[in-house]
Amino acid sequence: MRLSRGRLIAGGLIVLTVLGFVFLRGPTPAISIKAETIQTFGPVDITNTMLTSWIVVIIMVTIVYLGTRRRDLVPRGFQNMFEAALEAFYNLVVSVAGEKNGRRFFPVVATLFFFILVSNLLSLFPMFSVIGLVREEEHGFVMERTDVGPLPVSWVGLSSLSSLSGDSIDEDDPDAEEQLREANEDGKIVGELIPLFRGPNTDLNTPLALAIVSAIAVESWGIASLGLGGYGRKFFNFGGMFRGLFRLNFRQFFQGGIDAFVGILELISEIVRLISFTFRLFGNMFAGEVVILMFTFLTPLVVTVLFYGLELFVGIIQAFIFAILTLVFGMMAVAHGEAQAAEGGHEEGPGAMASEAQN
Repeated sequence: MRLSRGRLIAGGLIVLTVLGFVFLRGPTPAISIKAETIQTFGPVDITNTMLTSWIVVIIMVTIVYLGTRRRDLVPRGFQNMFEAALEAFYNLVVSVAGEKNGRRFFPVVATLFFFILVSNLLSLFPMFSVIGLVREEEHGFVMERTDVGPLPVSWVGLSSLSSLSGDSIDEDDPDAEEQLREANEDGKIVGELIPLFRGPNTDLNTPLALAIVSAIAVESWGIASLGLGGYGRKFFNFGGMFRGLFRLNFRQFFQGGIDAFVGILELISEIVRLISFTFRLFGNMFAGEVVILMFTFLTPLVVTVLFYGLELFVGIIQAFIFAILTLVFGMMAVAHGEAQAAEGGHEEGPGAMASEAQN
């Protein structure tokens, strides 16, 4: 009985896959690394990722409002869920950074985490990358169009046994002009679909902006911990070289050169960290969007659901990694500042004075 039921389920999945491949496939999706512009106001281009980012902000503000409007002593319902999520993340931050630094780091780290998380989850909605505006051109998709009330609506037809790739006009096709004329005579529209919604993190600008925010926060924590001059010596530490050169002390000059070289490496690592933050988030989310689009085109049933589950997991993990790395680098900046302060205080003691006198 179990074997026959398993075979029945497997056969049903195969049938759904074949039916989806033959009858439900749309045209080959157009994949663009650059975010598409949906409206222009003077020198400002409003892109689909920008529109989605605003929606993410509205969703987050709404969630915060709904979660804090009552503030009951004993939370219930949505307030209970909201406080439980915040408390769990706060406890995680405090467990890594301690109570004092955890309170300082939590607002930035939590904002980055939840913004990236909501952006990644929202981009999994089926309306993303498939609903949008139409830019009429001489080649591209052949779309049906009709009027729904005052609004003109266009859509791309699904595949069939006679046309497994959907209707489209290729730019290099010698019969492109004839196909365009026939499409216009049939009341159809030819052009490119500009998605109205697209995941914010699939646009390189959004991960770069988040990485810059993270870098500014980390450097600010380090400067607040040690001061601008003290924290700057982490990257530009040439004092030992100059002292060794002035005293003609080769050992001190050599040690100072090593310290200066390590400081330059630290500066390079800060720049590389900014790049790695950006391309790690962008690469994972853009690749996920491409995978879902392609498998929706190839096998719109069954198989695509598996990749939606995979992208759900990847979206959560990428938000967590971005936030936790910001927390860890913040701890490194503060720890460096505290170590430098302790070392500076130690050098001002009697031992340091005796060492200076010996030199």
